[in-house]
Amino acid sequence: MSVRPPSTQRACPDGGWGWVVVFSSFITIGFSFAMPKAITVFFKDIQDYYSVSSSDIAWISSIMLSSMYAGGPISSMLVNRFGSRPVVMVGGLMCSVAMITASFADSITHLYICIGVIGGFGLSFNLQPSLTIIGKYFVVKRPIANGVAMTGSPVFLSILAPFNRFLFDHFGWRGSFLILGALMLNCCVAGALMRPLGDPRPRCLTTQPDGIPAGAAQYQKQTEAVVMGQSTTQLKGGFVRSVNKALDLSLFKHKGFLIYIVPNVFLFLGLYAPVVFLAQAARSKYADEYSSAFLLTIMGFVDMFVRPGTGFIANTKFVRPRIHYFFSFAIVLNGLCHLLYPLARGYWGLVVYTVFFAVAFGMLFALVFECLMEMVGPRRFSSAVGLVTIIESCPMLLGPPLGGALVDITGDYQYLYLTCGAINLTAGVLYFILNIYYYRVLEREQGQGQVRDEQSQEKGLMLGVQQRGQPLASESGQVVVEQIQAFEETKEEEIKIKQKADESKYINI
Repeated sequence: MSVRPPSTQRACPDGGWGWVVVFSSFITIGFSFAMPKAITVFFKDIQDYYSVSSSDIAWISSIMLSSMYAGGPISSMLVNRFGSRPVVMVGGLMCSVAMITASFADSITHLYICIGVIGGFGLSFNLQPSLTIIGKYFVVKRPIANGVAMTGSPVFLSILAPFNRFLFDHFGWRGSFLILGALMLNCCVAGALMRPLGDPRPRCLTTQPDGIPAGAAQYQKQTEAVVMGQSTTQLKGGFVRSVNKALDLSLFKHKGFLIYIVPNVFLFLGLYAPVVFLAQAARSKYADEYSSAFLLTIMGFVDMFVRPGTGFIANTKFVRPRIHYFFSFAIVLNGLCHLLYPLARGYWGLVVYTVFFAVAFGMLFALVFECLMEMVGPRRFSSAVGLVTIIESCPMLLGPPLGGALVDITGDYQYLYLTCGAINLTAGVLYFILNIYYYRVLEREQGQGQVRDEQSQEKGLMLGVQQRGQPLASESGQVVVEQIQAFEETKEEEIKIKQKADESKYINI
């Protein structure tokens, strides 16, 4: 029996109010990715204030980033239950409270808890719903929409880095945190603009072969029950069902998901440490406070043009079918930039390095979530993001502190960048090799699917002839079943069985 969707369901508009949603996501994603980098401007002064090591101070951004990623499953459950709008608004409020309470910190541990844990989970509630709702509003133009939304990170970074330095000079780091807490309330306004598409849990409607809309609530529950290997009745029970929806452990049987997650674990171990220590590296040798902060501005300015440009390139007919190779190139380019860091002599050498780093970094983050959605599809994207973020939070938590420890041991930042470059290069090559296998599997499955489609069409024609009352090989139901099974064999076997059935027709008469 077919299932009809409620009248409130609507198809993906690929525009319209969707662009307002993209603008809202631009703001929330901008704060989510830029804030952990922009607050590094204060790190040298906070380090001197509390008399701690480079490794100790790096834990602030590290805990904040890992909490942002580890909160993915919780955010997924809340988005599946309440939709994106209220989750983003709560996340903005949490970030505001985190920065305000951090302004009263009396120890470095207090900063770990306020900025790292509370602020990180608040950013998680901003990030995941923003990425998810874009997939609901866009299909054809999704790479462009994702590229524009992800541009919020470099735009906010280019603004916040010098702005934070300005705030520090006038109000100190405590007063600066208080003002930043007030600014984070803008995420609540952005979340209010994320209007649900159709129902409180917006879904794009895609028509199945039997005419059942994939976005219908009842069909959605049945599909999830099949995917999770459970019946609909087994999924009843609010908390367990929410956890299953958020985590969807069946993704670990998905070839594309495994190919995506394995190289990314290596990638995120060395991805953020170069950004966290960029201003400190420049300040330790070549630049003053404003010049070192200006490197982050340069990085954000270049990045803001690279991300939408990458989105447009990824949406072309030449790149879209092989977008994962494009992502591999971006990862390798990141690694090569860090390996060439020792060649950057003087402040202007760091400026050139920062420009190339911004290009590679922008390309990577314009594609990272698009490639995940390409692997698992929009319906399972929310659950996939939840799993990916909690897995990636572990290497992200360890990366910057390990880099800081390396700086404390060697006394030189170039060894940190060389190590991160080698890690990124390895991850990029591994992702490229795995995707060669992935595309071959896709081509083989598509070929098998075409054969099955042809066989099902011929089988349908045979059954249709029988339903109109025209004679087939036999009038008995048993022979009809044999004919259906025969048409699922090879073409040669089908012809032979048909000839035998024709001969048996006269015997039955």
